[in-house]
Amino acid sequence: MGTKERRQRQLEEREQRFLAAARELIREDGLLKLQMSRIAERAEYAVGTLYLHFASKEDLLLALTIEQVREHVELFLRVARWEASSRERMFAFGVADMLFVRRNPEHFRIGQYVFTEVVWNAASAERRAELLEANDPIGALVVGLINEAVDAGDLELRGLTAEQVSVGVWALTIGTHNLVHAEGVMDDFNVRDPYRLFCRHLQTLLNGYGWKPLVDIADDAALDRLIERVSRELFPDLCGDCVAQAARPNT
Repeated sequence: MGTKERRQRQLEEREQRFLAAARELIREDGLLKLQMSRIAERAEYAVGTLYLHFASKEDLLLALTIEQVREHVELFLRVARWEASSRERMFAFGVADMLFVRRNPEHFRIGQYVFTEVVWNAASAERRAELLEANDPIGALVVGLINEAVDAGDLELRGLTAEQVSVGVWALTIGTHNLVHAEGVMDDFNVRDPYRLFCRHLQTLLNGYGWKPLVDIADDAALDRLIERVSRELFPDLCGDCVAQAARPNT
């Protein structure tokens, strides 16, 4: 290995050390108390060295988000390769997102925060572009599936674009995550199993789009079978029946 390659590897290792220190501090003290000086101290480097890697705390937060987007993309790729109907795969995208957030709650909280105006506008253009690029495959997979369903005659766009249809599913997904992570909110609405309710709402939304084959929204047994099938065929390595458990977070 040459000097240049060795130096690059050392830079990457040091950056990972900073990111690991930041994650530890967020778990210990919360996101809003995160300070660059404490990150440098935890990683055992000078704060000036930290700023050689990240121009600001906002850039570091975007880097934390980018790091875990790769796992998110990998789960969606599993769904895209699944030999199932287009509607089942769209449902499975929702389950994959549910599972990802269940496994990575800190990522979701940071992700919420980085897209606020105060953080996003303070981050560098380079980091913003990097984060958007990292998320591009997810959007492309969802839009691609919608277009596939249209071509197969399973779905009519009814004056919308595939991108606009995807926004509906996205809004339902993000809205559910936001409510689940706002402690006590769902209790006020007597919602015991929010992700189970999400699965049912997702099927209702797909019925509303006219996405074939239509399903009986009231058939809980059929919903159970679909969740179990997604778990068994797509995510058997992720803690066994964790998908089914994610749909029933309080059991």
